[in-house]
Amino acid sequence: MFEKCFLFPEIHSKKDMNSLKSLRYSSIREALTHQNPTKSSFLCPLYFYNQRRWLKPVDSAQTRLENRTRDHQLDKIIPQIRKLNIILEISKLMSSKKRGPFVSLQLMSRWKNLVGLNVNVGAFIGKYPHAFEIFTHPFSKNLCCKITEKFKVLIDEEENVVRECEVDAVKRVKKLLLLSKHGVLRVHALRLIRKELGLPEDFRDSILAKYSSEFRLVDLETLELVDRDDESLCVAKVEEWREVEYREKWLSKFETNYAFPIHLPTGFKIEKGFREELKNWQRVPYVKPYDRKEISRGLERFEKRVVAVIHELLSLTVEKMVEVERLAHFRKDLGIEVNVREVILKHPGIFYVSTKGSSQTLFLREAYSKGCLIEPNPIYNVRRKMLDLVLLKTRYSRMLLQREDETHREEKSRDVLISSNEDWEGGRDGDWVLPILGK
Repeated sequence: MFEKCFLFPEIHSKKDMNSLKSLRYSSIREALTHQNPTKSSFLCPLYFYNQRRWLKPVDSAQTRLENRTRDHQLDKIIPQIRKLNIILEISKLMSSKKRGPFVSLQLMSRWKNLVGLNVNVGAFIGKYPHAFEIFTHPFSKNLCCKITEKFKVLIDEEENVVRECEVDAVKRVKKLLLLSKHGVLRVHALRLIRKELGLPEDFRDSILAKYSSEFRLVDLETLELVDRDDESLCVAKVEEWREVEYREKWLSKFETNYAFPIHLPTGFKIEKGFREELKNWQRVPYVKPYDRKEISRGLERFEKRVVAVIHELLSLTVEKMVEVERLAHFRKDLGIEVNVREVILKHPGIFYVSTKGSSQTLFLREAYSKGCLIEPNPIYNVRRKMLDLVLLKTRYSRMLLQREDETHREEKSRDVLISSNEDWEGGRDGDWVLPILGK
């Protein structure tokens, strides 16, 4: 009798019934939310601890992003490029001022939010003496700043190289229009990746309006391709790699016709069955980016076509990288209306997503080796020179100050000579003749 009462206590009232129901609901809630089990000592020992139920781990884009294998060499590039972009933005603001080639530090302190800095502008400028020169104004005696001659030469060189590579920029825009479903792109989307495509700042007037025989503006924000029958441009970059693999490695067409170059990161954990899945995926046929066939409705083939379109878009950029958020502006026009980030993270051997900085940046893995482009171009080379100058920071700054002192002395001595020549009246045969003997 005692055992029966202990194991199954009698419920004497409605209040006891409600307490039992609330205990059951709380145990289910705790199991779903992975909370610690609660003790219920007022009931029998069977309910002393609630059962914990484990849910199946979630496999989403966010979990793949958190658990991916990091590439530290590519991660280092992002903060370096961000610093360079801030310096270029400051130089752009300085050049817009009409007072002269220099700006006071007091005025520059107001640009903190404009250029996206979380520190004082003066402290940031002091770290890069090879890009900025700080001096005391001779009359107002306040601290002023100007761009160094070396950095100014590189800025002008980049503008000149972009102008010289105008034909290549037109080719990139045409290939992007050929990638689109209807030969139409939005100008706003092109403006977002203007720098990545190597387009000048005034590309609307200098490129789009100039080459009206190649493409035309339907309205203010829509660009349309004039001729879609140019088959010479309808060859993807990956096709060149496939041709080399087929010719040099003696692989069959079945193995290379739909394959992609795979470069897994160092430290990547190859799980059981991964190689077989990758081998089967490489053989899956798909509608190639420039083909105007009906796109297959199969999920695997459609996703592989999306991979091919993103691969080609990255191949068209100057530095083979672009921000993931800016890809979203091409989803509708390029026919990649899927979760782009999820597709990218499924293929760590083709793409790499870096989360350094305030945004996510997508890299084409095959294009980089040890943090540098394998096949550099003129625009990349100039930008790399600017980046190398920025990365020097305060190194060799003593030599820089010595050169500045020497230039100031030369200018001062030149001014003294000019003033002495202006004071002297009369002629002389040569500079070796003393003025007093020439009278």
